[in-house]
Amino acid sequence: MTDIAQISEEYRAAASRKRLYSGLLWAIFALLMISGFRLANERNAGGFWDGLPKFFDFPAELVSEAVEKAGNLPGLMLENIPALIETINIAAVATLIGVIGGGIMALLSTPGLAPWPRLVPLFRRMLDIARAIPELVIALVFIFVLGGGPVPATLAIAFHAVGALGKLFSEVAENASPKPVEGLESVGASWVQRMWFGVLPQVGPNWISYAMLRFEINIRASAILGFVGAGGIGYALRNAISWGQGQYDAAAAIFILLFLTIVFFDQLSSFARERLVRGKAEGRI
Repeated sequence: MTDIAQISEEYRAAASRKRLYSGLLWAIFALLMISGFRLANERNAGGFWDGLPKFFDFPAELVSEAVEKAGNLPGLMLENIPALIETINIAAVATLIGVIGGGIMALLSTPGLAPWPRLVPLFRRMLDIARAIPELVIALVFIFVLGGGPVPATLAIAFHAVGALGKLFSEVAENASPKPVEGLESVGASWVQRMWFGVLPQVGPNWISYAMLRFEINIRASAILGFVGAGGIGYALRNAISWGQGQYDAAAAIFILLFLTIVFFDQLSSFARERLVRGKAEGRI
């Protein structure tokens, strides 16, 4: 009975400490949010509260002009199809590079699979760096070096995709069964052969699912990067908005086109991921 009472008391003390630490962390987070908001508001010349009532003015103007010129929207959407295709190409190439680079980095950074176990922490820190730097920052650097266009956007998105997919791929590879790898190693297979025939068949469906999800994210990212001169439909949208009133119908057409594209690829990738998961489950049965 004494042991049970002691264990119960220790559990209550640990739970109390956990609640205390959680409360302190939330308090620090709240203080940081409040101080950050005040600092941002002061640097914005105190304009946040003054501008808050006007928050919906721009969307209202855009929608009203788009409604007035609704007959122009189909033609404007057709005009921006080439820019949309460029955006999709940027996302597709960046995703392909991210899948290849992330897959290689994942295998190099997964304990039990890596050919150089001592370098696993190094490869993991490289993935952390690639994920930590936003695509926008990377794109600005590449635009400064290479000039504007789709190439800087592709490289920027691919760099970030390698870090994100490498982390996800590595987590999947950690759960792969080591028995096929050990069997291949016992017959003298090289590291590449062990990974190709022993690991990839196990992790392939999940890797493909993550890659398709990343493709959706990359479409959005490529559209955003267009605002900094990286090409694609985002660049066309920035030009339409910068012209102001009189061109809001073009901006609305681009918004609609981008929305429909994202919904289409979201539904397509969701359907493909469902088929992959269902096929994998049926294969297990």
